[in-house]
Amino acid sequence: MDVMSHSSAFLLPTIPPDHRPALTYALVVLNQRIPKFTPLLWEHAQLCLCADGGANRLYDEMPLLFPREDAIHVRNRYKPDVIKGDMDSIRTEVLDFYANLGTETLDESQDQDTTDLHKCVAYLRDFTPDIDKSNLCILVAGALGGRFDHEIGNINVLCRFSSMRIILLSDDCLIHLLPKTHHHEIHIQSSVEGPHCGLIPIGMPSGSTTTTGLQWDLIDKEMKFGGLVSTSNIVKEEKITVRSDSDLLWTISIKKS
Repeated sequence: MDVMSHSSAFLLPTIPPDHRPALTYALVVLNQRIPKFTPLLWEHAQLCLCADGGANRLYDEMPLLFPREDAIHVRNRYKPDVIKGDMDSIRTEVLDFYANLGTETLDESQDQDTTDLHKCVAYLRDFTPDIDKSNLCILVAGALGGRFDHEIGNINVLCRFSSMRIILLSDDCLIHLLPKTHHHEIHIQSSVEGPHCGLIPIGMPSGSTTTTGLQWDLIDKEMKFGGLVSTSNIVKEEKITVRSDSDLLWTISIKKS
């Protein structure tokens, strides 16, 4: 089985040119408090989208990260390329502000069966010819915290687009999918993440999961809700390996700067 490598190098101020995997980043901002490191994600991303009310968060909260700068200058500098969603949350003055700067707005209010994150991921998959899709990694800011049903909706997007690299982010932690189609190597960026981590079966129980590099490694363990779930584990090595017969969620804490 092929090995899939993972790294949180996007949390570093500079990604080394020889770093592997070499990924193309896109950023999606959701309607939840944006992480303090959002400007860093923005610098790494080739395309930046706001999912509906995420534009309100960008407009209101990005200037707070630069308290010594004029708010208008900050808003002009961090202009999203696209605002997409059912447009039931974005404020009129925010929509007008970014539209006047040249942001493309895509109203999909006719689709009430998918979330705004789903709409943005589908757009990046289907309608962005200028970015390399083969190594695309979608960073989702403001994906965790707030309403639990929103968090579950975001996790469901990981499952619905299981062949794509999508990372859900908050100030406190990140989550991404480890699809069962691959074995996995997770390269820990210990200066910015860890040590707390977890592996959670999603979609179906795991009949067999084996890991290396954790304080409490799993050796051919069954995991399921109502039974064993590997929460509150600890990273012990710079490389974690995971093999499982089911999709798993990987989560790791993010260190405060």
